[in-house]
Amino acid sequence: MVQKNSKSKIFLTIIEILKSKYILFLIPVFSCQNISIEKHIPMNWTEFDLDMPEGIVILEGENKKIPLKAWVAKIDLKIPNIQIRILSSSDKDRKNTPMEFLDENNARIIMNGGYFISDKNPAQHVGLLKTSGMLEEPASHSVFRDSERYFITRGAFGIDNDGLPDIAWSSTNNDSIFEWDFPQKNRPGNPSRYIDFKSSDHWDMRDAIHAGPVLIHSNEIKITVEEEVFFNTPVAGIQPRSAIGYSNDGFLIMMVVDGRQADSRGVYLEELAIMMMEFNCYEAINLDGGGSSCMVADNRLLNRPIGRNNQREIMSAVGVFYGN
Repeated sequence: MVQKNSKSKIFLTIIEILKSKYILFLIPVFSCQNISIEKHIPMNWTEFDLDMPEGIVILEGENKKIPLKAWVAKIDLKIPNIQIRILSSSDKDRKNTPMEFLDENNARIIMNGGYFISDKNPAQHVGLLKTSGMLEEPASHSVFRDSERYFITRGAFGIDNDGLPDIAWSSTNNDSIFEWDFPQKNRPGNPSRYIDFKSSDHWDMRDAIHAGPVLIHSNEIKITVEEEVFFNTPVAGIQPRSAIGYSNDGFLIMMVVDGRQADSRGVYLEELAIMMMEFNCYEAINLDGGGSSCMVADNRLLNRPIGRNNQREIMSAVGVFYGN
């Protein structure tokens, strides 16, 4: 059971959000912190009626008791005509709606991507962003939390030169991307003081995007909130969510969960991981959430971001393509 926050803790949370300005835009403070974390989340999944090509299935899920609504795109990467790419906005302000990403790139599915600073013009991505072999934004090597500097290797979703997905704790150095089998050993009040690149391997990805935290690693739930220094931020609370992962049998799983609505409360990271495990994810990672959580397919908005039919502009996205 998550304990109810005192007024002093709420005040400290607000101060931390103001320090972490990229989180301020993405996820407001009013999450329901006194809601129990569900250990099992039975969802009634049905196939969504869309004109999708071979190898792409869209599912709509509901649990009326919790309550929750979610959408999943299950993509068979063994189908030669299916491709996945990470996209970034080319508009002057570096922001597009998911539907604009879909139309401008001739994609079949678009889901929102990584964190970004929206109130900058143009918008700025938070951490690693690489598209079509070009490094657009290097990794953030450190963050400040509670007046201390923590060095980080945050979770990233990548696509290699063969078009296959990977998830790793990563950072950049001299325009190259490196990965680790484990994240930095950060804990609240006990920061990691440097990044040891000698213990890393080169991560050769065509596309890559920082988000986080990692949810599933090597077929086990492993949520690295503290190691990636997402503690004392609303990222760890109950929110609308987006996640992406892959299974060992060649499927990409993209999931969006609605939140802050009467018929869908949103989920904790622990619950999101459980839901991704139900689709046999070997690796999975949390993406940007809150009002940015969105999935569009077949020229339709599938979910209702924060209870509305309009879409928030985002800086990056994950796209699914067929035959192009």
